[in-house]
Amino acid sequence: MHPWISERTEAFDSSGIRRVFDLAANLKDPINLSIGQPDFDVPDSIKSAAIGAIESGKNAYSPTQGVASLREALAKQVVQAYPNHQDRELFVCSGTSGGLVLAMLSMINPGDEVVFMDPYFVMYPSLVRMCGGVPVTVDCYPDFSIDPDRIAAAVTDKTKMILLNSPANPTGVTADREALEAVAKFAKQKEIALVSDEIYSSFFYDGEFVSPAEFNSDTIVIDGFSKSHAMTGWRVGYVHGPSEIISVMLKLQQYSFVCAPQPAQWGALEATKVDLSSHVNDYRQKRDFICAALSDHYEISKPNGAFYVYPKAPGDSGEKFVERAIAENLLIVPGNIFSSRDSHFRISFAASDETLQRGVEVLKRLARS
Repeated sequence: MHPWISERTEAFDSSGIRRVFDLAANLKDPINLSIGQPDFDVPDSIKSAAIGAIESGKNAYSPTQGVASLREALAKQVVQAYPNHQDRELFVCSGTSGGLVLAMLSMINPGDEVVFMDPYFVMYPSLVRMCGGVPVTVDCYPDFSIDPDRIAAAVTDKTKMILLNSPANPTGVTADREALEAVAKFAKQKEIALVSDEIYSSFFYDGEFVSPAEFNSDTIVIDGFSKSHAMTGWRVGYVHGPSEIISVMLKLQQYSFVCAPQPAQWGALEATKVDLSSHVNDYRQKRDFICAALSDHYEISKPNGAFYVYPKAPGDSGEKFVERAIAENLLIVPGNIFSSRDSHFRISFAASDETLQRGVEVLKRLARS
């Protein structure tokens, strides 16, 4: 290691992801079912709001906590959702990933344990280690449901945080109301920080979205516009939670990200007024199509949210299966990027119907072979 490089960077790597894209680098017109972002474009009214902000000179730093009108619009939604929370503040962050970084830096000391589910969003263990914390995973196989008893068993006197993600990346599975209530009340009782990553909350296909904040007023919620409005490159998220925690996160934002991009915040304000239910309905149909097409060929836990399916790979290795798929011009992601197990693979159905149909045909052929 170069003598200038810090030791913390050695605690994690991105070699798994790099390897997938290295394998795919020479593909021509690949059937791409790997990308974790919507395939529809940012709505025109949101683009116009951001362009208008740029042209009217709103290009400087915003307040660290975000543009006032955007915070007010979001805070109104939060108050409607949690009218009994007396101590809940909100700020705008630089994407939900930025919110996660700030949450970890604000609460995790070296040696603190952070409990989260396996499979997990690829950044979780890396962010914990970056802060000197210890990732503690809770096995959620085979159906990827949240089991409060397993979470309780993973907690020790060093546990500082429980991190939930529902609907989840990479599985698309949503936690049921009873499980979320049990985990939320357990965290409250044990005085453990509860962080809820709700970036896929808009993509909820069966029933109504439930947040653990409903059952624990100290829950720190992280959400944003990247997935719901296809604004992945705009880097606008938001965090709400207890005022003392939010104050510390804001202090760290001031000395790191400074603020979310101001023109993008004006676009986000417009996004709060845009109804994307038609896109959600489209994605529900895509979910139904791909599950129906593959359920006879693969072991699948039907996702209730997000835009991912996480099938079990035939054979003994998800990574080897993905190599076979890439050889057939199909780009998917091996499960060992998201898990301690190398048994599954992730499909993103955030793609055109034609692309999904082509991908399904390849996957059926691979299953038969």
